[in-house]
Amino acid sequence: MTWDILNIIGTTAFALSGVFAAMEEEYDLMGIYILGFVTAFGGGAVRNLLIGVPVTALWGQETLFLTAFIIMTIAFLLPRFLFETWRKWGLMFDAIGLGSFAVQGAIYASEMNLPLSASIAAAALTGTGGGMIRDVLAGRKPLFLRHEIYIAWTVPAGIVIGMGWISSMPGYITMLVLIVICRMLSVHYGWRLPKSHSIREHQH
Repeated sequence: MTWDILNIIGTTAFALSGVFAAMEEEYDLMGIYILGFVTAFGGGAVRNLLIGVPVTALWGQETLFLTAFIIMTIAFLLPRFLFETWRKWGLMFDAIGLGSFAVQGAIYASEMNLPLSASIAAAALTGTGGGMIRDVLAGRKPLFLRHEIYIAWTVPAGIVIGMGWISSMPGYITMLVLIVICRMLSVHYGWRLPKSHSIREHQH
């Protein structure tokens, strides 16, 4: 049940995120579906490759594929003025997808009894994989490479779930909400991780 809920939340959020990115780039209908699907399911594919689960396991998620297809179709058919309103929530949808898939990836690795490092990596790659593929296909600089803190917010999920400190639905939802809040705050306030001084700066 927990797995299904997180899957639905993440798939819906990332499918919409992909649709908004495709429509901003003025892709046609097929381009919208492709970008939406890779955003919604790309993170799971990357995670499966990482921890040794056959990528073909994704094809057993027919209900999620149908859900994503319906969501994308509805978003495409929205009147232009409604789309513009929804587009303003694009970062929120991306943050929700990031949080839900980060938690889901950590659970997946934990249930396979993999070490803590695998739980952290699974959280990071499941949470960011779909968005990374979306941005590359849309010709954008991936979110996790931009200035605001992005991929780092998935690490706490990997740690607390990998350590077994959280193992119930209320805890998973709390973790998801915290990631979304932290991600949105980092965008709003421009929080950044420390970076080294470039060679160019030293030359000057």
